[in-house]
Amino acid sequence: MKIIVPMAGMGKRMRPHTLTIPKPLIPVAGKPIVQHLVEDITKVCHEKVDEIAYVIGNFGPEVEKDLIRIAEAQGAKGSIYYQHEALGTAHAIMCAKESLKGKVVIAFADTLFKSDMIHDNPDSDGTIWVSRIDDPRMFGVVKLDSNGVITDFLEKPQTFVSDLAIIGIYYFKDGENLRSELQFLLDNDIRDKGEYQITNALENMKVKGKKLHAATVQEWLDCGNKNATVHTNNRVLEIKSGAACNLTEPGNIVNSIIVEPCYIGKDVKIHNSIIGPHVSIGNGSSVVDSVIRNSIIQGSTKIASKCIGDSMIGSHVVLEGKAEDLNIGDYTNTIN
Repeated sequence: MKIIVPMAGMGKRMRPHTLTIPKPLIPVAGKPIVQHLVEDITKVCHEKVDEIAYVIGNFGPEVEKDLIRIAEAQGAKGSIYYQHEALGTAHAIMCAKESLKGKVVIAFADTLFKSDMIHDNPDSDGTIWVSRIDDPRMFGVVKLDSNGVITDFLEKPQTFVSDLAIIGIYYFKDGENLRSELQFLLDNDIRDKGEYQITNALENMKVKGKKLHAATVQEWLDCGNKNATVHTNNRVLEIKSGAACNLTEPGNIVNSIIVEPCYIGKDVKIHNSIIGPHVSIGNGSSVVDSVIRNSIIQGSTKIASKCIGDSMIGSHVVLEGKAEDLNIGDYTNTIN
């Protein structure tokens, strides 16, 4: 079994964070998004994952080392491929065409999920994971027959045809067949809305008699923008609350309250503060005289005298409020 993770996008909706770090490496509940993704897929595979291939941009050698380390931690070989131009989902997958062999999972790295996959149905050539959503106009969608077999693939339909959105996770029994269909799109310059789309390849597979089933995830967690990522951090903390989520030394938390679930990284110092619920704090950060809830604080950041909620704070940030000596009477409103 192989996993291919296309993750070369610029992550513009996550700026300013993605100006210094690729979106899939932004931490959620103490781990990079992409690490959660490959760990969750590996956990539910019924076969050993022997390779995890990443399709990236020019992220630099340190990022590549981190990705290889994540793969090796799952007992798999890590491979790096490059996509230098954003030409669509089909093009991104084909950047890793050397790894499109045998059974393969394709997982785009801005999605986390909760599911009992992988469904290796003997009557199916593959599985596409979907989620029912209110507004499907920004997604590829599918239509199904009464047996759950996909009858139609449509890319970002502007008039309603289905509310079953493809979440970006696919399983194929025959990676070589998928590669052939994707190559056909590239060779014949078949595009949809200006890009090479995997949905066109899936439609061709269906026309040729391949049976692709849909499977519904129990939960779909998006990491496409700041608010969605903060919500995903909340849910991952809740789902994985039994894991070791406080890694700092006991003496580093002084006169403070931690409202679970939270993730507290190594060497984090918390003094005179209330943290949580739903807060992740990266290694080496410090929080003093503050209240933080529903937020992601990355590593080596210093926060003092602040009240923070529903926020993402990057690494190596210094954020300090103003100390005040106040004598305020009844019925006074102060707005900063």
